Amino acid sequence: MKKMGLLALSMFLVFTVFGGTRLYFNFDEGNALPPGFSPAQTADRGTLSQWEVIKDPTAPSQPNALLVKPDPRTNHGACFNLLIYENASLKDLDISVHLKAFKGREDQGGGVMWRAKDKDNYYVVRWNPLEDNFRLYYVRNGHRRMLRSARLKADPQAWHTVRVVHRGDQIKCYFDGELKLQATVRIFNEPGKFGLWTKADASTRFDDLKVEEVQ
Repeated sequence: MKKMGLLALSMFLVFTVFGGTRLYFNFDEGNALPPGFSPAQTADRGTLSQWEVIKDPTAPSQPNALLVKPDPRTNHGACFNLLIYENASLKDLDISVHLKAFKGREDQGGGVMWRAKDKDNYYVVRWNPLEDNFRLYYVRNGHRRMLRSARLKADPQAWHTVRVVHRGDQIKCYFDGELKLQATVRIFNEPGKFGLWTKADASTRFDDLKVEEVQ
């Protein structure tokens, strides 16, 4: 018999099916972050960014989106702005989010991070429209190393979808439904936290963060 646990608070849903976990955050209840999310800075570089739920009539799910607001006076260079979900630890997963680059002079765009041991150790895939690329990295002890890169040109003022499927040591990264990057990686092999990622002064909008544990 299938067992399903359900927690529904309008802004997020959490399902447990056959021991697996599915989470969905649409940020559409009030102006507060859903419980469990914590802002962080990799290696404590820069100033802790503000993550705000705002009204956005263009958001894929109405009426709200999530906006990260870094301080451009302090958040530059290798300053990684994180929003980590603390209430789940997953290893093999399918994670996706809608994002719109919005603005940023030094950097734009962003992506998702996962298998995070902490704020200084994790995988991340991100899109940067200023560089016209889509890249897979790992961050270890606060230092970022690139694993794969693809040339990618997309409208920074439109909503796009970043998705990652990670099973075992196989990582596949998609942009707007198209497979762009894949790699075999054995750096972080334990379950970890997940969340959202931007760099430096990128002020990015996010919506519909979905995470599913996969077998």
